[in-house]
Amino acid sequence: AVAAKAIDAAFAEIETIESVMSLYRPDSQVSRLNDKRELLKPHPYMVQVLRKANAVSAASNGAFDVTVQPLWTLYANSAATGHMPGPSDIDRVRRHVDWRQVEVADDRIRLKGEGTAVTLNGIAQGFAADRVLAALAANGVRHALVNTGEIGTLGRRDDGERWSVGVRDPRHSDALLRRVSLDDRCVATSGDYETVFTPDYVNHHIFDPHTGRSPQAFQSVTVLARTGLEADALSTAVFAAGLERGIKLIESTPGADGFFVLKN
Repeated sequence: AVAAKAIDAAFAEIETIESVMSLYRPDSQVSRLNDKRELLKPHPYMVQVLRKANAVSAASNGAFDVTVQPLWTLYANSAATGHMPGPSDIDRVRRHVDWRQVEVADDRIRLKGEGTAVTLNGIAQGFAADRVLAALAANGVRHALVNTGEIGTLGRRDDGERWSVGVRDPRHSDALLRRVSLDDRCVATSGDYETVFTPDYVNHHIFDPHTGRSPQAFQSVTVLARTGLEADALSTAVFAAGLERGIKLIESTPGADGFFVLKN
């Protein structure tokens, strides 16, 4: 009975986050924000996530940017026609990408730039892991591993050992490069293989906001951090920032570790 109540609470949290942050729901808060340019009385989760996003954007010199959604739309529409967008199209759309155009207050969120649109796909899954863990803990669960697209943990396994997760080989989905042990930390991976627009992995779903193109330093970036929110945002930020700046981001974040797989 305790487990059933805890799991119900966990799924209720996921449903709330979907209703707030999913681009696949036309009535979600993020969809309404993109449509109307303004969202009054936003859910506190929306405010929390966007404020964290802005903090990571500032720390990464804009490598992490929730306003890359217009680039996603451009590439997805182009891929559907069998072609990639040209430089002029990329430059035109990139002018709408700027995290500073998102104005966040407790009672209102506003998109200031013309053509600005937000995606929370680089941060919401990690936040969902945090909220699920909190719901489980609030209902008496002391040991758990959750996977909401990113992974979070409470306590230990049955045998008393730390929870262990594998980092997959970006080019072989059935192979692991290494295992990492988690002790009340979360892990998130950003990879060039998750959604591809071209089979050579050159064009994929992660974008450098400064160029409008997919970064070419990494095959994947895995980050361990104290919260799923932080791990998720950092994995995307590091992927976009590149190796040198990415290492600095990890080293400047208390409790964070990174594992990078380079293109070579």
